[in-house]
Amino acid sequence: MSYGFTERFRSVGSTSWVVVAAAVLMLALPFVVGPYQRDILTQTIILALFATAFNLLYGYTGLLSFGHAMFVAAAGYTVAATVGQVAPALGFASTFGGVAPLATWVLGLLLGVIVATILAVFVGFLSVRLEEIYFALITLAFSMAVYVMVLQDTVGTIMAAFGIGDGNFTNGSDGLTFVIGEVEVFGLQFNLVNIIDPFVYYFAALVVVSLGVYALWRIVRSPFGMVCRAIRENPERASALGINVNRHQWMTFILSGAFSGLAGALLIPLEGNVNPSYAYWTFSAEPVIMTVIGGPYAFFGPIVGAFTYEYLRWFIQQFPLLEQYWQFSFGVLLLLVVLFFDNGVAGGINRLRAWLGVALERYRADGVGGVGAFARETVVSYAAWTKNEGVALVRQVAADVGSIPKRVADRF
Repeated sequence: MSYGFTERFRSVGSTSWVVVAAAVLMLALPFVVGPYQRDILTQTIILALFATAFNLLYGYTGLLSFGHAMFVAAAGYTVAATVGQVAPALGFASTFGGVAPLATWVLGLLLGVIVATILAVFVGFLSVRLEEIYFALITLAFSMAVYVMVLQDTVGTIMAAFGIGDGNFTNGSDGLTFVIGEVEVFGLQFNLVNIIDPFVYYFAALVVVSLGVYALWRIVRSPFGMVCRAIRENPERASALGINVNRHQWMTFILSGAFSGLAGALLIPLEGNVNPSYAYWTFSAEPVIMTVIGGPYAFFGPIVGAFTYEYLRWFIQQFPLLEQYWQFSFGVLLLLVVLFFDNGVAGGINRLRAWLGVALERYRADGVGGVGAFARETVVSYAAWTKNEGVALVRQVAADVGSIPKRVADRF
């Protein structure tokens, strides 16, 4: 008992130091990198929140959604409408003076989350009635429905039919372009969102993302999060224990959609434009890939996956040959992560930490020679594992191919 408590204490302490080190790094990085890297960094931390929100549904509840882009799009169009129509109609410029752009941005965040949450309530109520691949397909269908609606400006057409507006609400395939103006406070003037160099917006986004990630962490550590994990592991047993599985899945879907909307409300002002591509299925695939890369069963896995995904893409762009076939290059790298990392990169990091711990013990016992021997043992072990897995895979494929004639004959 004492040993378990000690190990848990050390684990918590180690995690706390990692979080503190990461926080210091994130605060210092904008001062040492250029505008282009600041833009990538800002986008990455926002997508990290998006992936973490998605993983609340996937990694903690066991529901795979292929349509989370719809919440980003809903929040994005809401922010664009807030900047272009709502704030001017409410007279923000005269009411708030120099801080009107900041107030508009805050209002856009709030309204974006509200709209995304309302959409999640409706979509989630219908979706959680299905399971596994059917759940994934219905979320994909809803997302593509949202895509078609914004592409064809269905909302604008409906509003025009009731005498509201001119029928142009989403501006079709071109989307809505907007700029949040210059903030003036205490004699200082600065652009809240500078597309060329988002230095100020990085810190604003970092604060909101940190609060959002902390809120998600509290959710997964709560009794509600424990119920979600129980549903993920065995829905039938959870139901037998008296848990309303569909209700909890619905609540998780709503929370996931709300935080995804928050990520969308942060992302769209950085881009300065929202268009139908943010509701397309390819954008829904991004949090899925980030989560798989980072590790769905570690809370910080999707965050690690977001950074890995974005900076792998940046790395590929540095080499013309890799960039020319970037899908293939990225696919190979993703395949290596899935095959050789337990629970994604986050699992690989944990395994590396365990390996370094054993290596340190071997160093204390046998010096550098002990570490070298342990490294050779590791390489030999992985080589043997790879060989065995490869042989097993080839035999399985051969067996499946060999059974095709028999299965065809049995069918006819």
